[in-house]
Amino acid sequence: MRSIIFSNYSAFDTRRLGATIDVEHSHLRFLGHMTLNLWDCGGQEVFIDNYFSTQRDHIFRMVEVLIYVFDVESKEVPKDIETFVRCLRHLREFSPDAKVFVLVHKMDLVQIENRDDVFNSTMSRLNDHSKPYGYKLTGFATSIWDESLYKAWSNIVCSLIPNMSLFQKHLVNFADISEAQEVVLFERTTFLVISHVSPNNNDEELDPKRFEKISNIIKTYKQSCSKMRSQFQTVALQGLSCCAYIDTLTANTFIMVVMPPVSQYQTQNNRYLCGDIDGNAIIANIKASRDWFEKIELES
Repeated sequence: MRSIIFSNYSAFDTRRLGATIDVEHSHLRFLGHMTLNLWDCGGQEVFIDNYFSTQRDHIFRMVEVLIYVFDVESKEVPKDIETFVRCLRHLREFSPDAKVFVLVHKMDLVQIENRDDVFNSTMSRLNDHSKPYGYKLTGFATSIWDESLYKAWSNIVCSLIPNMSLFQKHLVNFADISEAQEVVLFERTTFLVISHVSPNNNDEELDPKRFEKISNIIKTYKQSCSKMRSQFQTVALQGLSCCAYIDTLTANTFIMVVMPPVSQYQTQNNRYLCGDIDGNAIIANIKASRDWFEKIELES
């Protein structure tokens, strides 16, 4: 899971990775100035006992986010819940303000018609057990074989960004100036969604998984570019339902701008026309807004 999001592994590549041994530490740069310290704790019983005894002060102190992964294949659900409760107990002692996320993982192994029931019943049980400790759980159904990991990790990482409201505010201004249907901000390396606005759209009519699907598609495309020793920079797509532009916004972000449907498409000296909107104007708006977003990143 961690390798897919942060190390550009494909789901197939992860099959050659071994199980996590004890605690594996990763220090990852995010948005240029943030450092994510990820502690991946192995789930074997011999290690778990150490987490709650000799290592508890070390593991549970100064935690911003706890991500607990439940395996839907597990044959020891009561024991898994007991371990989760012990985590909450120690987290409450050492990091009472931490956020708690739950990933109900390997959902691809559950029949499609049963997935909602499995997820909801699991979260209901966990919420009941977490109430005495005062934590509000945020849960996601995940699998390495689809885009669900991107939705989960986008939410997790965004919870750690201190100035999310500023990103959102300037993205709204950009969308209004550009008369865009939708604007999405992605982190450059992981392509996780940082922020998005849809000023003129009814979200109920759109695919609720569209952002993480785009993350997955572009991440795969970037990997293909790397194999060809090419650098991913800009994508412009014209279709019957919309026009979309993906371009570098800052040194650490990409922006996607979705414009109204095409009424005409012309190419004249690399000049794109998307409906009545000149594609070059969109690119110019992106360039003009870079300084503002770079300032926000510096304040992260």
